[in-house]
Amino acid sequence: MKHSIPSVLILTRLVLGLILVPLSLAGIGHYQTIAVCILVAGLLTDVFDGIIARKLQISTTKLRRLDSTVDQVFFISFAVATCIQCPGFFKDNLAKLAILSGAEAFTYLLCFFKFKKEVATHTIGAKCWTLLLVAALLQVTVQCNSNLLFTLCFWVGLATRFEIILIIFLLRSWTHDVPSVYHAIQSRRGKEMRRHKLFNG
Repeated sequence: MKHSIPSVLILTRLVLGLILVPLSLAGIGHYQTIAVCILVAGLLTDVFDGIIARKLQISTTKLRRLDSTVDQVFFISFAVATCIQCPGFFKDNLAKLAILSGAEAFTYLLCFFKFKKEVATHTIGAKCWTLLLVAALLQVTVQCNSNLLFTLCFWVGLATRFEIILIIFLLRSWTHDVPSVYHAIQSRRGKEMRRHKLFNG
């Protein structure tokens, strides 16, 4: 049973993301509280699914690919649900959101074009950006506004997407959990990629 925990956490995050849009459309009471709880729960499942999988030594390629895909579905669903609740914020920041979304889409298209697989680099930078993204989404959910935090999230997001693009170009073959550009360079030189046991093991 314990070996199914990472998969259960990933699928839980998928379900949480998918139910949020209907809840937003329905305009249910206490939506903000529910959305905040779902976002926090999604973050926790994202953190612990990988840690537990590595601890149990079942961090397979299939599991890491599923994790990346579900991450995308979860955050896109949350963004759509938030847009329904706070359309003004999304209208005011349409250009930045379009640029960031375009950069994200480009990383996926590039990876599919080169390796016929989705991105699953799980870089340290991307993990840090996820925390910023969650913080910005929390602020927008509660206040329908975010200035400094969203701006920081935007620029860090672009920087981490650029790093992932470089990693994709550097890798000779597809692999998951590449902590940084430095590790991709080491891999390209035929050297073993040293990963942190807890975060990218």
